[in-house]
Amino acid sequence: MNLTHDTAYGSSGPPPLQENRLLASLPEDDLLHLESMCEAVHMEMGDVLYEPGQAIQYIYFPSDSLISLLAVAEGRMTLEVGSVGREGMIGSSVALGHQLAQVRAVVQRAGGALRIHAADFCAEFTRMESLQRLLYRYTDTLLAQAIQIAVCSRFHVLEARLARSLLITRDRLQSEKFHLTHEFLAHALGVRRVGVTKAASALQNQKLITYSRGNIEILDSAGLEAVSCRCYEMVKDTGSIGMANVFL
Repeated sequence: MNLTHDTAYGSSGPPPLQENRLLASLPEDDLLHLESMCEAVHMEMGDVLYEPGQAIQYIYFPSDSLISLLAVAEGRMTLEVGSVGREGMIGSSVALGHQLAQVRAVVQRAGGALRIHAADFCAEFTRMESLQRLLYRYTDTLLAQAIQIAVCSRFHVLEARLARSLLITRDRLQSEKFHLTHEFLAHALGVRRVGVTKAASALQNQKLITYSRGNIEILDSAGLEAVSCRCYEMVKDTGSIGMANVFL
């Protein structure tokens, strides 16, 4: 993994172009203190931040990047159990006693993030009550989303699951246009590439999306939501409620 390191970001430095909403929800004094311990990095699509069983060295707060969380079976079979953008953080479980990563964290969209060393984050977690409250609420939200996605993957047809995945990606990126390869979608949905091709073609034939060389554009959001299973609404509602509680 090759991350581009920018200058350390502290209270006297310029703010990132798109701030991390989770960090921004902290009281100002706590926010400035925690940011003073962070460094800014740029991540490229495909960078792997963690593999299951690896020690968590850094906690990441994405700004305009998007990270996919993949459960891994037998070293090669994968299934996306969540995604994290500027509304969240990666690696926070280390503060709850999980020193090793439980999922593969892969950069889905290139962009920036702030990161802090795991030891520093844990030290601040033990003394900063606002960070404790934020982390507990955010962890509950991630767990609820992972459970719903797992249920969806077991019981719903691929076309509906693909629609759900595209809609969640749209929400995270706040854009109707984004780049996702067949290979990445196959890993995320736990299927073969030919399955992704058929499902994407079905959505394209219904004029819900355009999909060419990994470049996706959602043409009809309402139509895509109609094709998607109810899991999209449940994941979105869980995320909205959870994030609203976090940002109180």
